[in-house]
Amino acid sequence: MKFRVFFAGILLIALGCREQAIPEVTIQQDVHILASDSLMGRETGKEGAEMAAAYLEKRMRELRLQPFDTDKDFTQDFSFQPKKDPHSQAEYGAATDSSINAKNLLGFIDNGGSRTVILGAHYDHLGMGGEGSLHRGDPAVHNGADDNASGVATLLKLTKKLQEWPEAADNYLIIFFSGEEIGLLGSNYFAKNPTLDLGQVSYMINLDMVGRLREDRTLSVSGTGTTPIWPQLLNSLNPDFKLVLNESGVGPSDHTSFYLQDIPVLHFFTGQHEDYHKPSDDAEKLNYEGMEEIAAYLFDLIKAMEAQQEVAFRKTKNESEQTPRFKVTLGVIPDYLYSGEGMRIDGVSEDRPAQKAGLQKGDVVVKLGDSTIVDMMSYMRALSSFEEGQTTTVVVERKGEKVTAEVTF
Repeated sequence: MKFRVFFAGILLIALGCREQAIPEVTIQQDVHILASDSLMGRETGKEGAEMAAAYLEKRMRELRLQPFDTDKDFTQDFSFQPKKDPHSQAEYGAATDSSINAKNLLGFIDNGGSRTVILGAHYDHLGMGGEGSLHRGDPAVHNGADDNASGVATLLKLTKKLQEWPEAADNYLIIFFSGEEIGLLGSNYFAKNPTLDLGQVSYMINLDMVGRLREDRTLSVSGTGTTPIWPQLLNSLNPDFKLVLNESGVGPSDHTSFYLQDIPVLHFFTGQHEDYHKPSDDAEKLNYEGMEEIAAYLFDLIKAMEAQQEVAFRKTKNESEQTPRFKVTLGVIPDYLYSGEGMRIDGVSEDRPAQKAGLQKGDVVVKLGDSTIVDMMSYMRALSSFEEGQTTTVVVERKGEKVTAEVTF
């Protein structure tokens, strides 16, 4: 109850202070609120998500964003029927007793331009766990500090930079999506029910899990093939990130919804980790300096994009259509930012085949059964040849030495 009173209070204060200077709220402060236990994991349709939405609406008012064609409100409401089974999809529809109600939050920076740029991040997470959680213990709050309080907080910082940039010519639509964790529902709903003509949108940037920049400063950017100018600009403006550029506009995050509407996209990501979709994804584990640097890099990119007279859309190869289907897993979290030969393990799940075989975080899988592993795709092809109950050997490189283990799926 105290928490709800607190939110009501800060909303009233914000309403009375629109004309004051934009407050200095740090990325760390935003993350600590969004990833607090009080928000109960921000599960779509639950009270914690409503609290997160109230906080974000207050922040959008502080940043002097304008409502944009949503009945003079920052919210775009939608309802959906939950999945009937794990293999089905949620279905949109009118609100009923059995449906779940959710909302996207939209704020507009109107610079009087002929083009609009969409900048987005999802604010929902897994609540107490459930489907999608990698936690094996009792139900616990999944705070989602990296996933995706990090993206939301970084976007709020970027929004402040855009508001304080007097030379800006393009318009900017800031969207915080709900329902990402259960199938990109919020972004898909907006893309099919847009509050503006999508023909006026020059590109979309998505921030999802940007809070764990590593010591080697690896930054993954997907969607670089969706317009010809992305690679050159990303590399020329790069301060000192180790960029991993992926061409495909399709991936497991909200940029996909806009790529499928023929809009150039980018998705920024600092990599998977062993706290992914677990209660241990907490605020104190984030690299806040790294998030500040990513916000600055994005601001430089956006400024450079305003000088581009045309941002031509280009279809890309869809890597997900080529991904082999497999019936078993090792029970590891791959290091998707690893650029060496093999598949490096970034985390090992409890009581799964890899842990039982003695595999460790940092091991690089170089052989699985009879197959040589040179990259993620060859690893998935090798995995697809096995059935549950089969046993094979796996060879990993560990601290310069090759280690062979027996694994049973």
